[in-house]
Amino acid sequence: MANRRATEEFSLSFLDVICCGFGAVILLLMITKTVQPQIIEQSTVNLEGKVAALQEQLFEIRGETTILNRDLNAKHEQLSEYEEKIAILQGQLAAVKSRYDTLNVETNSNDIITEQLAIARQQLTDEMKRLLGLDYQRKNNLIGGIPVDSEYIIFVIDTSGSMFSYSWDRMMQEFQATLSIYPEVKGIQVLNDMGEYMFSRYRGKWIPDTPGRRDVIMQRLRTWNVFSNSSPVEGITQAIRTFYDPGKKISIYVFGDEFTGESISQVVDTVDQINRESATGERLVRIHAVGFPVQFIRQPHLQGTGIRFATLMRELTHRNGGTFVGLNDFR
Repeated sequence: MANRRATEEFSLSFLDVICCGFGAVILLLMITKTVQPQIIEQSTVNLEGKVAALQEQLFEIRGETTILNRDLNAKHEQLSEYEEKIAILQGQLAAVKSRYDTLNVETNSNDIITEQLAIARQQLTDEMKRLLGLDYQRKNNLIGGIPVDSEYIIFVIDTSGSMFSYSWDRMMQEFQATLSIYPEVKGIQVLNDMGEYMFSRYRGKWIPDTPGRRDVIMQRLRTWNVFSNSSPVEGITQAIRTFYDPGKKISIYVFGDEFTGESISQVVDTVDQINRESATGERLVRIHAVGFPVQFIRQPHLQGTGIRFATLMRELTHRNGGTFVGLNDFR
């Protein structure tokens, strides 16, 4: 009986140990299952890839740094150039200011001289009245042989390629000089030799004469290059037919370098019919002309159109109470 009890106790203890061991194994399995197994070799490969990627980024950053440094050096060079230009401009500005101050002094001196001339002129006028009498009148109003008694002036300008390419600056000078002998008129008009108006809004009307209008005309004239056939006939006839008024003194100034028309006599006859003589023997309008010898830069056998222009203008100005001025240089 006693041996049987001993055997049962041993069996129970052995089972307890087995159960505990089995439970411990299960517990270990449960614990180790939550952690993923790591492979040492794979981790090493991943780290090497990251290092390679970081090195590549480092190389890119170094390359960008090199580019930025190069750009920075270029900017420094540009800055040096700009500083040099600024220094030059400052020197030019100082020179201009100095010139401006000099001109102010000259202007003040000119104002004084002008005032003195006005006083002298007044004194001379009084002396002339005393010597010549109150009823004395000048027989003509000539400046350089050109009558300047007109109240309205019309410019007919040859805008052909030869004029615009070779003689335009000189033409601008002569235009300005002509305006200067008329300090103030009642109206101005500008047409080209084809009868095209410089300002279309003043077609058939007079441009008011003001300093501002004169400046605008000069500015527009610098780039005014419309079509031309190098024959002033259309412009002259258009000016006479449109603007003639028996109560107005009008002068036409023709600027050109050549005449390409067929007949000089036909042009003269046409102008005679339009610009008829009045009862006093005077023409409706005066016609003056300035010839630019552009054609003389060509060979002698190609100078015919320039010679024909001079011939035509001499005859027209003679018949129509004006003056022809032939320049000795077109520049």
